[in-house]
Amino acid sequence: MSCPQTFMNRSGLAVKHLVEYYKPEVTNIMVVHDDIDLDVGRIKISRGGGAAGHHGVESVIHHLGTEGFNRVRIGIGRPRYGEPIKDFVLNPPYDDQKRTIKEVLHVVTEAIESFVFEGVESAMNKFNFLTIREEDI
Repeated sequence: MSCPQTFMNRSGLAVKHLVEYYKPEVTNIMVVHDDIDLDVGRIKISRGGGAAGHHGVESVIHHLGTEGFNRVRIGIGRPRYGEPIKDFVLNPPYDDQKRTIKEVLHVVTEAIESFVFEGVESAMNKFNFLTIREEDI
């Protein structure tokens, strides 16, 4: 993978330093990130895969030299009002989504615990089909 001179997001550098220090197997790494291709209220756990245009994930892949780490993707949906994606992802969520996102973050902590204690397959089976809706909170 070629390295752009500058990354919009340099998350991979921090991950690289942690991996160099702790030396985990790549299959024991879990990267948690937002995903505009998932609706608000959804999470998806996966093993490996490309960056799908996510600059933070691009940075992690570049600095680790592999796509083989696990991910928890947190759905943030797409911009509603025509704002550029960069502005959308760097600003707070829309007011009507804040409660749902707060609840999703509680579920994400459970998903990470499941990954740590039971493995990625178990976490995927428990959480990938879950949808949190405002009316269920």
